[in-house]
Amino acid sequence: MKRLRAIALLCSALAVPAPGAEDFFDRLDESLTTSAFHDALRARLSGTLDLEGYTFDGTAPGLIYTPGKSLFSPRLTLFLDAQAGAHVYAFVQARVDRGFDPGVGGLRLRPDEYAVRVTPWDSGIFSFQVGKFATIVGNWAPRHASWDNPFVTAPLPYENVTGLWDSVAVRSIGTLLTWSHMRPNPYRGNEYADKHQRVPVIWGPGYARGVAVFGRLGKITYAAELKNAPLSSRPETWDEDGEQWRHPAVSGRLGYGPNAMWNFGVSASAGSYLRPRAGPTLAAGHGRGEYREVVMGQDAGFAWHHWQVWAEAYEARFEIPTVGEVRTLAGYAEARYKFTPQFFGALRWNRQLFSTVPDGTGGFVRWGRDLWRIDLAPGYRFSAHTQLKLQYSLQHEDRAARHLSHTLAAQFTVRF
Repeated sequence: MKRLRAIALLCSALAVPAPGAEDFFDRLDESLTTSAFHDALRARLSGTLDLEGYTFDGTAPGLIYTPGKSLFSPRLTLFLDAQAGAHVYAFVQARVDRGFDPGVGGLRLRPDEYAVRVTPWDSGIFSFQVGKFATIVGNWAPRHASWDNPFVTAPLPYENVTGLWDSVAVRSIGTLLTWSHMRPNPYRGNEYADKHQRVPVIWGPGYARGVAVFGRLGKITYAAELKNAPLSSRPETWDEDGEQWRHPAVSGRLGYGPNAMWNFGVSASAGSYLRPRAGPTLAAGHGRGEYREVVMGQDAGFAWHHWQVWAEAYEARFEIPTVGEVRTLAGYAEARYKFTPQFFGALRWNRQLFSTVPDGTGGFVRWGRDLWRIDLAPGYRFSAHTQLKLQYSLQHEDRAARHLSHTLAAQFTVRF
């Protein structure tokens, strides 16, 4: 708690506008923008510096990786956008941090996104993109960046780990229940110990490699992608080729925007959730392609005056040849309200439910812990270049050692 309070005070001090600060950022923006051939070729370098702090009263939640009770996680993100004429666009995103997800360790540089997009016609009816980029599924990925996300953390479907591992295949219901911590297991009392093995329904924005097509037809938008890894895949697999492409993931989204206020969408995705290294653990006579994650999703967005509202719901089905089919339903609804041009507040309700499986004694038991989480996040934009967000999260998890857990987070962002 003391560390988080110190981080918040430091961020507030840094955010106080200094004389000439806005002029500095304006000059920096001009120096990072260039053009050639009479503006036929344009490029711009931009970025964000995020200082994040977390403190929690139990095991680190979601995709936060630390055995302790608090964590400081700095991150520098650089964006390069280039436009060649009216029809070719390329972008690169690189980050310097301690890992794609908040964790401990040394700082390192990593390219997260790089892609080329071709839009043959000015109408935007069709675009083609190839490279490494965020998933087209749902409506959270387009607004997941720290400056756009009103919260510090991601919604529950994008960060809550399930009992499934991607490096070892489940061979029995008993194993699945042990990995889900629904039965006594070697990790009881230290649930962080096997966290690095487990996967969520969707791993953050899903920067896997692949190709995508998308466009707009009047009020209808469409998108489809073919990638080397499914929605649940971890960041280490997003750059893998070779064997990973033997079982690619296919995803699609269809959207409808009746007017400027509303937007609705449906999404679907399917792919093998096991990594190639899981091959030796597969059940006899079965291949990796039979261990599939199938996701069906719905999303909605609404904007009116000072209000912005988003919601998503995902039904994920994991196919396990020796066990059968297990399902989970995960979703959230969030709202942001701008009290003033600079001060805003956001509230998010998250929920995840798990289906039942035979318990081996003639009864049934859920294969994961049902849970809900409330996120409350006030934020303040000191200028067009600095922003501070605070977040409090209350989570209830069935059959956990601690039914209620609390997380506090702070994030200070400098945008240039």
